[in-house]
Amino acid sequence: MTMFPMQAQGATVRRRGKVLIGPVDLSLQGQGVSVVIGPNGAGKTSLLRMLHGIARLREGRIDWACPTDEARRKQAFVFQSPVMLRRSVRDNLAYPLRLAGQSRREARAMAEDWAGRVGLGDMVRRPATVLSGGERQKLALARALIREPELLFLDEPCASLDGRATREIEAILQGATERGTRLIMSTHDMGQARRLATEVIFVLRGRVHEFAPADRFFEAPETPQAQAFIKGDIVE
Repeated sequence: MTMFPMQAQGATVRRRGKVLIGPVDLSLQGQGVSVVIGPNGAGKTSLLRMLHGIARLREGRIDWACPTDEARRKQAFVFQSPVMLRRSVRDNLAYPLRLAGQSRREARAMAEDWAGRVGLGDMVRRPATVLSGGERQKLALARALIREPELLFLDEPCASLDGRATREIEAILQGATERGTRLIMSTHDMGQARRLATEVIFVLRGRVHEFAPADRFFEAPETPQAQAFIKGDIVE
């Protein structure tokens, strides 16, 4: 992938003098699924927002293997509570394509195709604002993936979803990785982390506390804090 490797060096985000995340030194390659885990308030969302570029760096730098503007165009972000346009499912999906200059006919055709891919094919004319939580998250994923980003950030995409919806979302994500999309996602669900991760970024107190391949991290975490977190103990 032309975006990678990505290098973060001393990258830090502050708000009102408080460090939200950093300094972060991190190198990510162009394949796989990086799962960000850690206690509530540890800085998982701030890390994603910083890497994506929607949280302003106060110190350090983040370098991609291509110009930053190009890297930004090749990525997308799905928030924990996605914003739905007050339009139909089809028009929500067509919106990013129309912004990119595609014709209305082409955009609508692709929107209907993607609605079918994520299980919303019979809902294309339904207002997006009346969808269930799981349906909204499917729509948000399809809207992010419809332009085939090289990199997709996801902030706890299955929070508050039931088991069936979670399974369906994970199937969409696995399909995206099979088509070559790089994923960086946070989750509070250790089962989900074990199912999806190829590498784990363990965040604690605003720092990357441990970074390792998923099998090694879950079998033999290096630090007492990571060991305790995996066991379900309270880590502060």
